[in-house]
Amino acid sequence: MTQQQRGRRGMVILLVALALGIAGIDQATKYLAEERLTQGVYIPLVGDLLGWQLIYNPGAAFSFGTGMTWVFTVIMVVVIVVVLRVARRLRSAAWALALGMLLGGAVGNLYDRLLREPGFARGHVVDFINYNGWFVGNVADIAIVLAAVLIAVLALLGIEVDGTRVVTPRDDEDAAPADDDGEPLSEEPLVDETDFSPEVPRATDDDGVDVATWVSGARSAAATPAPAGEAPAPAPAAPTWSAVRPAAETEPAGEAATSGERTGPAEAVRRRPRSRREIRLTSSDDDA
Repeated sequence: MTQQQRGRRGMVILLVALALGIAGIDQATKYLAEERLTQGVYIPLVGDLLGWQLIYNPGAAFSFGTGMTWVFTVIMVVVIVVVLRVARRLRSAAWALALGMLLGGAVGNLYDRLLREPGFARGHVVDFINYNGWFVGNVADIAIVLAAVLIAVLALLGIEVDGTRVVTPRDDEDAAPADDDGEPLSEEPLVDETDFSPEVPRATDDDGVDVATWVSGARSAAATPAPAGEAPAPAPAAPTWSAVRPAAETEPAGEAATSGERTGPAEAVRRRPRSRREIRLTSSDDDA
């Protein structure tokens, strides 16, 4: 038997024990009332606020609905069946108390309706507690009222019969965000690591050698000492600076060949556009 099954079994035992106890106390007090009280005679207990008075009630709790005995008999049967069905999902001790009191009160009054005069399913319920002349009730009625109050409180709190709690929209707003597994999500802001910076053209020499790559290799070679007894490794060949251009901004082949300008690495990133007159003058010098 799993722990969950043991928990449900304990709640059901609590419900049944409470229901049997309330039904037993109800029938015992009714028996004492019939033995020691005279029907219709009021005996004050707390002045006029509370006292003993034996009556036989054909109606519902607290002497309401007289003349509808069979209707309330059916209602009591339905209540008992519903409580027993709900008990199959019982996981909450509070609900076990509420349903136990409701079941005990219903069984106590149903016994009177089924087995007392004037006949089966039409029997009158024994009431003997007078509440300031407003109504007369019994122990079963008290249990039913307490059960109704407790059920209303549990419903307002959102506590289900199985012990879970209904999440209201307000609770959902206040709750911390969680993933599919119920684990809380980190509150750190999300960082977009996408690099939207434009790509800078890389300068190359006449042979297509990347200038930045050559400089990095030269530094690495200079910083790495040669092993003992071996000649130091030669540095990478320097790029030809005669026509270094950014790869994305190279000039047309014919114009680059006639320009004759020698450009350093810093000037390779961006060149000033030449006019047609400068191009013609450069061509004339080459021909001469």
